[in-house]
Amino acid sequence: MLKLPNDGPPVGRLLSQVLTGDGPAAIVHAIARAQPPLMERLGAGRLHGDPTEIVGVNDSGDRQKALDVGAHHHMIAVLRDAGVRQVLSEEAEAVIPLNPDGEWDVAMDPIDGSGSIGIGAPLGMLFSILPAAPEGFLRTGEAVVAAGYASFGHSMDFGWSLGDGTHIAGWDAEAGEFRMVRENVTLKPTASTIAYNASNERHWAPGLQAWVADLRAGKDGPRGRDFNMRWLAAAVGELHRILLNGGAFLYPADRRPGYENGRLRLVYESMPIAFLVEQAGGLASDGTQPIRYRKPFALHDMTPLIFGAKDEVETILGYLAEPTEG
Repeated sequence: MLKLPNDGPPVGRLLSQVLTGDGPAAIVHAIARAQPPLMERLGAGRLHGDPTEIVGVNDSGDRQKALDVGAHHHMIAVLRDAGVRQVLSEEAEAVIPLNPDGEWDVAMDPIDGSGSIGIGAPLGMLFSILPAAPEGFLRTGEAVVAAGYASFGHSMDFGWSLGDGTHIAGWDAEAGEFRMVRENVTLKPTASTIAYNASNERHWAPGLQAWVADLRAGKDGPRGRDFNMRWLAAAVGELHRILLNGGAFLYPADRRPGYENGRLRLVYESMPIAFLVEQAGGLASDGTQPIRYRKPFALHDMTPLIFGAKDEVETILGYLAEPTEG
């Protein structure tokens, strides 16, 4: 590894020294330990075959790539060994039973942002942990007791919360383990960087179109300051960046057929994000209520999602609530 002039020995506690409990802590640790093989396969690109090869279609109608399915099966094996009762995955239509006597259920997106596999853009995975219950995964986000994500970019990072704040670790290849990078992440309440897909603006509700017009007017408009805009096309990449540097993200509902309820999955994408963001002092909403209060009526329900800096999310919600003419 290249050594920079100010480099020293790695710092930060090893993750194995932090996640020492059983139950959700042990499951979170097992998920963390399962990430290096995924990162290594991503890093190998097309050397051994094409990870972007289309091998199926998931329940939401998205084309499944070879890496999507490979990551799914890899994580199912890990969660079975971790004693999880059952799993809901983006890559399977039905709930997957693992250990009938297990005390915990896991919802996961094994590869988030898979449209960018093979081009070097950020990818990752998302998960949440719920206590076993007859309702399974058809519960509000208030049932979530732990959540986390992995981010695969120029570094491999792992973020999680057990309800005691949000924490981030980075992969130490020399130690063969994650080390703590940030503990008790706190989101700044104001945002200077906003992430959204600008190509969809014309389909948005009038209130949102007014918000983005004022945003782009910058210091010459009613907001009185300039903003930066980024769009990584991977929710987990946006989450990681916002937890580290602040900002806000939105993928709202719009007028297009199939987008009336947004496009992000409620149970295994939006609920974990909401849990992590709120544990860091931010907000996560569907535009009308906090994500944690939203109840899924089907396993793969979609939802609008707005998350990040508290003040900016509240500003967006204020624009959405403004009455429209006509």
